[in-house]
Formats: sequence, structure tokens, C-alpha cells
Amino acid sequence: MAEVDAVVARALELVSESFIAASGPGGQNVNKVATAVQLRFNVFALRLTPTVFTRLKTLAGSRMTAAGEIVLTARRFRTQEANRADARERLAELLRDAHDAPRPRAKSRLNRVGKEARIKEKKSRGTVKANRGKIDW
Repeated sequence: MAEVDAVVARALELVSESFIAASGPGGQNVNKVATAVQLRFNVFALRLTPTVFTRLKTLAGSRMTAAGEIVLTARRFRTQEANRADARERLAELLRDAHDAPRPRAKSRLNRVGKEARIKEKKSRGTVKANRGKIDW
């Protein structure tokens, strides 16, 4: 856990932020004040392991550019500070989720009786389906 916190702290140091005018409803304030935050972060600067990098790439989706930058835009709140904190928290959550390895799937085991019952059910469904179709008069 300490390793993940160190990666998140390093990522938050390397982040570049720019403030942009938010779109959408909000009256005159939205047109005058640049409260939305666009956060850019180069993933390659962290030197993540390949497994963590692939999970991060999958989680980020379209928020990751071809150059390896994650671009997050936060415009939920009315103030720059709140949007900045929101964007940073979303980046930290993304990195934490990428470090969580999924549990390996336990292979299900079926006994002989279960296999035979399954095959019998499949055959009966197959017969039902084979009997459908055009009728010869």
C-alpha cells in the first residue's frame, strides 16, 4: 500500500493543470470565469510495471492519448479549487485501481454425473430445435 501511495504522490507532483471555461448551463458566471480544470499527466514518467500500465490503459480508456498522456477534465463545481481537488482525486483513484490486481478466476469443477446431465439437456434442446422448421404436407 505504501508503494501505491508513493506512486500517487509522485504522479500528483508531475501533473500539469490548466484552467478553462466550463461549458453548459450556469448563467453569466460560466461565460466569464475559467473554473474548469484540465489535468494532464504523462504516464511514462512513472515507469510503471507492464501489468499495471496495461490495467491503467484499460481503465483510462479514451482519457489516455496516443502519446501516453492522461487528460482529465473536472467541471462539476463552481470554484477552481474544488474542481482542481476533484481532478486530482480522480487521478489518484485511477492509479489506485490500476494497482489492484484482479483475483484469478477459480476454475469450476464438474463431476461425471453433472457432465452427463448437461449433455442430456443439450441433446434434448437440440432435438427440440431440430424438430422446428418447415412442415412437409
